[in-house]
Amino acid sequence: MRRKDREVTDTAEIEEIIKGCKTCHVAMALEGEPYVVPLSFGYERKGETLTLYFHSAKEGKKLDILHKNSRVCFEMAVEGELIHTQIPCNSGYYFSSVMGKGDVEFVEDPEEKRHALSLLMKHQAGRDIVFGEKQAETVCIYKICTRDFGGKKKALPLHTV
Repeated sequence: MRRKDREVTDTAEIEEIIKGCKTCHVAMALEGEPYVVPLSFGYERKGETLTLYFHSAKEGKKLDILHKNSRVCFEMAVEGELIHTQIPCNSGYYFSSVMGKGDVEFVEDPEEKRHALSLLMKHQAGRDIVFGEKQAETVCIYKICTRDFGGKKKALPLHTV
């Protein structure tokens, strides 16, 4: 990372950023053609491993690509306050973000599928929902398990009195 002053490496701090994100952009490619999709997600962190869970219909362009090339990268961000300056080129946003890469794995185990859906609901809506096997059968669940991720932020300056 070029701007080391904005790098976030502490996994607890990265998890706080993730908690504030509702959409994860997953980028993939097939035969040199890039494709990116915004996805709702759920997650869990065990030690240094971050697992992102996604759900979708059982067919479609992204699944076709992922079955042929499971290598992906992802990004999620929380946009903050706009920075206005006298010099327009120095304007920007305060933000925090998480980026990483890994391989997509399709989840077939019914118990893990239900667990993934529960994590999605918890993260997206703050609700603890137990899903049944029939509900889990109706969707495709896939995940990215990775240790290759990091954060970046441009924080609001602390105001002193």
